[in-house]
Amino acid sequence: MPNQEPKRVLAVVSDLFFAVKLSDAAKRSGLDLQFVKDAKEVLEKAQSKPSLIVFDLNFDAVNPLTLISALKGSAETKGINLIGFLSHVQGELKMAAQDAGCDMVMARSAFSTNLFQIFKRYGANGN
Repeated sequence: MPNQEPKRVLAVVSDLFFAVKLSDAAKRSGLDLQFVKDAKEVLEKAQSKPSLIVFDLNFDAVNPLTLISALKGSAETKGINLIGFLSHVQGELKMAAQDAGCDMVMARSAFSTNLFQIFKRYGANGN
């Protein structure tokens, strides 16, 4: 079997400390993780069909809800898995993200705790 390129994950996050956690989990999962901090760049990079896009739903500079709607509204990108994370007390934002089309919305603490397993899932089985 030929060597396959590692699956790509886009991370739309602004927190540098959390970025380190994401990088470590991606490396251990065999994923190619790319950080994106600009809405236009997210839409451009999504055209190459990463296996997952992770959104910090509090990263207001990129307007994540608008991006999620745009990604799920486009025939080219609607199949990309989207996971958003937020504070556990942000129930309204969670509902808005789900309404926008986010496939999974998790509390930041739960996402952080399960990060390796989440990345392993998207790196292993062709999602």
